[in-house]
Amino acid sequence: QVQLVESGGGLVQAGESLTLSCAASGIFFSPSYMGWFRQVPGKQRDLVAYLPDGGRANYADFVKGRFTISRDNANGTLYLQMMSLKPEDTGVYYCNVGLGWVEPNRGGRYWGQGTQVTVSS
Repeated sequence: QVQLVESGGGLVQAGESLTLSCAASGIFFSPSYMGWFRQVPGKQRDLVAYLPDGGRANYADFVKGRFTISRDNANGTLYLQMMSLKPEDTGVYYCNVGLGWVEPNRGGRYWGQGTQVTVSS
C-alpha cells in the first residue's frame, strides 16, 4: 500500500524559507512522477512543481525562481525548498506520486494528507 507523509509545514513571516519533505513508502521502484500541489479554501488544488524520474523540474509561474523541487530516489523522498515566501503562498501543500504516464497538471494516483504552510505579512 502506497503511503505519502508530508512534513515541514508551519508558520513563517514573509521573506522567510521553509523546506517540505514527503516520505513515500510501499513503492518498490522510482515513481515516474512526483510533484507538489497547493490548495487554499474555496479554490481548486493547483500544481506547484513536478519532477519526472530522470527528467527536468517544472514549476508554476507563481513560484519560479523561489521554489526548488528535488527527489531522493534511494530514500523515496520528495522535497520542496521554498524561499522568499509570500502571504499568497499560504495553503495546504500536498505531495503527489504517479506511476506510469501522468498528466502533469492533474497529478498521479497517490496523494499525501497535506501540510499547512502559513505566511504572515
